[in-house]
Amino acid sequence: MESIATLTARHAQAGRLEWIGLRPARLQPVQAVMEAELTEAGLAGDHGRHGKRAVTLIQAEHLPVIAALAGCATVAPETLRRNLVVSGINLAALRGRDLRIGRAVLRITGPCAPCSRMEAALGPGGYNAMRGHGGWCAEVVSPGPIAPGDAVDP
Repeated sequence: MESIATLTARHAQAGRLEWIGLRPARLQPVQAVMEAELTEAGLAGDHGRHGKRAVTLIQAEHLPVIAALAGCATVAPETLRRNLVVSGINLAALRGRDLRIGRAVLRITGPCAPCSRMEAALGPGGYNAMRGHGGWCAEVVSPGPIAPGDAVDP
């Protein structure tokens, strides 16, 4: 029988960075970009936070779930105000672990709770639609450039 450590370290496949969004200032619209530089403080050009909440990530597979729970046809990544959309790998399984995106390394530090603005963005019930699907916060372990299409490797 395999150990829990072995099981939690194994993933079926690498993930993929699908989308990058920068928030130039608080409450300003999120801007999609085709490349970004992860610095020790977070994404260059993003007002963001530093330390354990320097970068926010959300699972691409959760976007249709959030849309369904909010009663929307679709939900665009910029609506949810997260920095990175990742597909193909379970971000929840990476909590407390490092992951490489392009030449940068992030460490998933904890869940990213939805904010009250989701009521306006998604309509009544939008806040609850995101609960449990709001994504993850991460700190930057090793800076570097990233771009959509980059592999996401634990």
